[in-house]
Amino acid sequence: MTALVTGGAGYIGSHMALALLERGEDVVILDNLTTGVRDLVPDKAQFVQGDVGDARLVRQLIAEHEVDSVLHFAGSTVVPDSVSDPLRYYANNTCNSRTLIEACIQGGVKHFIFSSTAAVYGATEAEMIDENAPKIPANPYGRSKLMTEWMLQDAASATSLKYIALRYFNVAGADPLGRTGQSTPRATHLIKRACQTALGRLPYLGIFGVDFATPDGTGVRDYIHVSDLVAAHALALDHLRAGGESGAFNCGYGHGFSVRQVIGAVEQASGHKLAVKELPRRPGDPPAVVADPGKLKGRLGWTPRYDALDQIVRHALEWESRVDAR
Repeated sequence: MTALVTGGAGYIGSHMALALLERGEDVVILDNLTTGVRDLVPDKAQFVQGDVGDARLVRQLIAEHEVDSVLHFAGSTVVPDSVSDPLRYYANNTCNSRTLIEACIQGGVKHFIFSSTAAVYGATEAEMIDENAPKIPANPYGRSKLMTEWMLQDAASATSLKYIALRYFNVAGADPLGRTGQSTPRATHLIKRACQTALGRLPYLGIFGVDFATPDGTGVRDYIHVSDLVAAHALALDHLRAGGESGAFNCGYGHGFSVRQVIGAVEQASGHKLAVKELPRRPGDPPAVVADPGKLKGRLGWTPRYDALDQIVRHALEWESRVDAR
């Protein structure tokens, strides 16, 4: 069986490619290298530089490699950019996904795993978010992903394609063996930026809001180690291959950490204090966003291995140190 990994030169996609290869699968990676890094592509994977919006290329890859499964990570992910340039996000995340889905159906692909996001929920007052929570995205990024979920749902109802949409909360950390990690310079992830600050690559770390209704006044988020997230994808793929039904699953641990707690963990790991600057809240930022992972654990049998903030931070800092040394 061959798996096509779109965006496989990126942060999560490169981790997924490694995991698939370790399972003995043949892996083809399609990435246009707009944000991906060629050096993150595993040696044993076949790499093709190209775009998921190129229907002819995608159909060719599916036919040549007898692709049975597609894991779709390619897309734009910087929320502020989606606000300033929404049409680019709809083009890259929604329109290109539509082209990819159609090529998969035409090529006889049976299984499709989609990289979605907790941003499909938008702001919520719920202490924990389950999959049935209202879908009211607060930005074009979240809307572009929700539109793709809708397309997959409709396509699965009309064809033999089965899909799983995995809604990520806050992905962090890096491969425990140091083979890959978050390498996008403009990434806005808190833990990455905190590590960059610890290494002197940023002058300070901004704290956006210190007056939230949380224990220390800063925003609380559910951080999931990238390796645990990849394990969820593998289980989702197994589920579909075993004849399981399509659906959506939250990917998080079910508890959160505040911005100040993350800063403390990075300070502990790096051995020195971080320069921080308290800034106004960003529009639309909720006080806390925490996943209810009950469905993922109950239906797919997911059991996290790296559910500890200090471990997530240590792996992220170790990787960032390598990136800094290049």
